[in-house]
Amino acid sequence: MCSTLGYALLGLLARQPRTGYELTQLLRAPIGYYWTASHSQVYPELAALEADKLVGHRVIVGPGPRDTKRYRITAAGRRALATWAARRPDTTVNRDELMLKVYSLWTVDPTRAREMIVAQREADAATLLHYQRMERSMRQEHGRAPADPTTPEFSSYATLRRGLSFQTHVIAWCDWLLDALTTTPRV
Repeated sequence: MCSTLGYALLGLLARQPRTGYELTQLLRAPIGYYWTASHSQVYPELAALEADKLVGHRVIVGPGPRDTKRYRITAAGRRALATWAARRPDTTVNRDELMLKVYSLWTVDPTRAREMIVAQREADAATLLHYQRMERSMRQEHGRAPADPTTPEFSSYATLRRGLSFQTHVIAWCDWLLDALTTTPRV
């Protein structure tokens, strides 16, 4: 059984063979929108996946002083990925610094609290705009939203739809909180 990072890498390799560098870049975007890993974690995880025969590699000539490995998922890796993807996720602890701050927001002057929430809303609006651009691009590429759930494009679209919904909700929540911070008198 591999780690969550291992399954993330298998998911990327199931789409197409990639180098460790390419995998690291994809862990920033699009995977980084909802799950993160550091560059230093990728190569040891690839070695573990290879030891478990879930991925293989071939050496290709690279631009640097060393040859480059292009990894591909094996049949065993694809089976492991499919088994993992069908299981309900483990319950995780949600660590959200914004919520931790809002929990103590009553201790802050409402003007300063509003400034913090306005900045958060602006960041979330920028993220929403980015996701909307991604959706437009995806629709243009396919002529419509991907509809076949057995394709990688559909899975990408499904994760994007969740991001769009989440960001829309967070912005509405920020608007509600800003309104409350404006209309509630300080006692």
